Amino acid sequence: MSIEARLTEKGITLPDAPAPAANYVPYVQSGNLIYVSGQISSDENGLITGKLGDSMEVEAGAAAARRCGLALIAQLRAATGSLDKVKRVVKLTGFVNSTPDFTDQPKVINGCSDLMVEVFGEAGAHARAAVSAPSLPMGVAVEIEAIFEVE
Repeated sequence: MSIEARLTEKGITLPDAPAPAANYVPYVQSGNLIYVSGQISSDENGLITGKLGDSMEVEAGAAAARRCGLALIAQLRAATGSLDKVKRVVKLTGFVNSTPDFTDQPKVINGCSDLMVEVFGEAGAHARAAVSAPSLPMGVAVEIEAIFEVE
């Protein structure tokens, strides 16, 4: 089954690939790797802001991370023209806007990791880092960058 067909079957709609918010490009391809710039948590209502361990619960943080994942996949489709060219999700690096004593960063970033496996199957399993940050751009709850291998 094609990736596009899997998205349709699962009822997953990708957003438009977000435009860069500063002086960078949304992705760079080097050889067979595509590096997608950090995608911040947002949805059709705008930015998803908050601080884990204070104004936001883990479940809401994981939902915000899933939205970052949707934006990553949208950027990937813009870069490749077809998600069927994706061979593997290589690595995710997730940043969680959280209080100093918050320790559930992995549970938050699972929102994106679970999406990658849901969309790409076994090729969605990846290496990962999940770290805290005292703040993120525009007060967003989560930012995630990714590396993908393509044909």
